[in-house]
Amino acid sequence: MGGYGRMSEDERKAVYFEVLGSFSMGRAEDGTKKEYVIPGKAGKKVLSFLQYLIVNHTRSISLEELIEQFWPETDSTDPGNALKNMMFRTRSYLKKVFPEQKELIRKLPGCYIWNPDVRVEVDAEQFEQKYLEARGKKDEEHVELLLEAVSLYKGDFLAGNDSDWTASIRHYYQTLYLDACKKALSALQEKERWSEMISICEQAYEVDFSMDAFVVHHMQALISLGQPEKAVERYQMFRKMLWQEYEIEPASHVEQMHALASGMCQSSRDSEDILKLVSEGAEERGAFFCTFGVFQSIVALERRHLARTKQNSTLVLVTIGDKSAPTTDARRLQRILLEGLRTGDLVARLDAGSYIVMLTGASVESTQAVIRRVEQKFHKTYSGSDADIRFRMSALEPLIIQEQKI
Repeated sequence: MGGYGRMSEDERKAVYFEVLGSFSMGRAEDGTKKEYVIPGKAGKKVLSFLQYLIVNHTRSISLEELIEQFWPETDSTDPGNALKNMMFRTRSYLKKVFPEQKELIRKLPGCYIWNPDVRVEVDAEQFEQKYLEARGKKDEEHVELLLEAVSLYKGDFLAGNDSDWTASIRHYYQTLYLDACKKALSALQEKERWSEMISICEQAYEVDFSMDAFVVHHMQALISLGQPEKAVERYQMFRKMLWQEYEIEPASHVEQMHALASGMCQSSRDSEDILKLVSEGAEERGAFFCTFGVFQSIVALERRHLARTKQNSTLVLVTIGDKSAPTTDARRLQRILLEGLRTGDLVARLDAGSYIVMLTGASVESTQAVIRRVEQKFHKTYSGSDADIRFRMSALEPLIIQEQKI
C-alpha cells in the first residue's frame, strides 16, 4: 500500500491489517505506516478470533454468531464464558500492538462492534475496491487500477489460517486476483509492456500455475523480448507440472506458442550450428519418447520410407484396464516400454492410461512376440500390480505414391 499523504487528526488514528499473504498489523501515523510483527505467543485460536473480527469490522457481530463459529456445542460446556475469556485475551493483545488506542472493540447489548472513532483499513478490501473500480474505467486508468489491485495481492487470504470460515473467502479473493491478472495481461500486451507481463505471470503461477492464459502471455512476452529459448523453457516446465498434477497435456494454443518459440530458436542458429546440433545429440538407449504431434509426423515419414523399401512397421495401442492404479501403473508401463523397446522404436502418450507405439521394421507376427515380452517384463518387475495391460496391433500401411511422368 502506498503512502497516505496529509492526514487529519482522526485519520491519524487509523489502524490497518494485512490479510492477503502473511497476517500483519500496523497504524497510519503522520502519513507513514508502521508495521508490527505478530508474536507467536498470541496463540492460534486468538489470532483466528481476531482475524474473524477484522474481516467483519464493518458490522456488528452477535454473541450467538461468535459462539456458533468458535465454540460448537461439543467444544465447550460454557461457551458464553469462553467467549468472554477470548475477547479479554484479544483486547489485551490489541492493546500491546496499539497502546495508544483506548478501546478498539466495544461491547454493546448482544454484540460487539469496532470503535467507530477509529478507521480500520484492510488490504483485502482495498484490493477488491481497486479491482471493481477498474471495471468501470478504460485505457490507461483501467490498466493502472488493475496493476494496483494485483500489487496488493501478496498471497492467499490468511494463508496460515486453516479454519473452515476462511475457505470461501480465500476462494473469492483468488478468483478476483486471477481475473485481474488476466485482464491486466491482455491490456499490457496491447501496450507491449512485456517486462510487466512477465512479472505478473510469475506472481500468478503461485496461485494457479495451470491456467493457459498465464503461460501463453508469458511465452509471448519472452518471444517479443527476443528470448525464445526462455519461452521454450517455460513451456517445458509448464508441461511437466501439468502432467504431474493433472495428467493432461497442454492445450492446442499453448502448443502453437511453443511451436513459434521453437521455430525462432532454430532460425536464430546458422547452418553450421544446426548441423552440429543434429549430428551431436546426446545418445540415449531405449525407445524414443515424444508428443503425439511429433509421433504423427514421424509415422508419416515412416510410411514414405516403407513405400520405397517394401519393409514392415507396426502400430500398437497399449492401454491399462480399469482395475489398475492409473497414475502409478501408467508410469510403470511407460518405463517398461522405453527401456524394453529398441532405439528405433517410437512411443507417445495418448492420455493417463494409454500409449501409442510404432515398432519399426517389425511385422505383425514379430510384434506379437515383442508384446509378450513387454507384458512379462512388466509383471515380473512390478509383481504387486494388478494392471491389466491390453494391446491392439495394426500394420502400418506404406504411403501410396503416384509416379509423375516428366
